[in-house]
Amino acid sequence: MSTLGSPVDERRGEVDATGLRVVIIAARFNAEITDSLLRGALEALAEHGAHDDDLTAIRVPGAWELPQTAARAVETGRFDAVITLGCVIRGETPHFDYVCQETSLGLGAVARAADIPVVFGVLTTDDLAQAQGRAGEGKSNKGYEAAMAALEMISVGRFLRDGP
Repeated sequence: MSTLGSPVDERRGEVDATGLRVVIIAARFNAEITDSLLRGALEALAEHGAHDDDLTAIRVPGAWELPQTAARAVETGRFDAVITLGCVIRGETPHFDYVCQETSLGLGAVARAADIPVVFGVLTTDDLAQAQGRAGEGKSNKGYEAAMAALEMISVGRFLRDGP
């Protein structure tokens, strides 16, 4: 799996999660993969100073349920960022296309309407091996990468609000 273009290495240690309240919404479907993505996200947040008390992990049935849950999390006003994690693996029917399209469109709509970062950490792969390759250890873990994106976007939002 290529990590070409990933900003993870250059951002490690440059962002601070201390005191940030982050919710991670992870699908249970394809749990082998989503559990690993969740571990990666929690690892990234902890490495950058997040405290367990400031992190909330919510499980939903599948990727389809991510947009609705993300919208409700944003509405609470309790969080500085929302990270969504899921895994949809192509099968023999068009179901993959419907779930992927509506999940991405739904999360995009939530992100555009939100005043906080809503990060898309949903894998859409052709097979299990591709998903496993994206849910491994270290920088190849897309959950870790999604958490790093959330931290960076919090910083960007603060810069835009408060200036340098």
